[in-house]
Amino acid sequence: MNEESGKKELFGQEKKNDNRGWSLILHNDDHHAFDFVIGSLMEVLDHTAEQAEQCAFIAHTKGKCLVKKGNRDVLLHQQGELARKGLVVSMES
Repeated sequence: MNEESGKKELFGQEKKNDNRGWSLILHNDDHHAFDFVIGSLMEVLDHTAEQAEQCAFIAHTKGKCLVKKGNRDVLLHQQGELARKGLVVSMES
């Protein structure tokens, strides 16, 4: 491998890590009812009722829950939607 091909590989990794493989994390809070959180996850993330209930329960008992993985840009939009509803959400790569 020469230096130029190494740069191409590194550039490809940076590009991949910058856009894919991101996680949207829901954090527990004491302000929102389960029904509100469940409804928000269903509306914004297209979770089924069962998925949303499980995520809400995990966030409540463990402090946080990975609610979705995917494309950075899509998750940023969904993070904003959930935050506008008052939920505490973060992203990790």
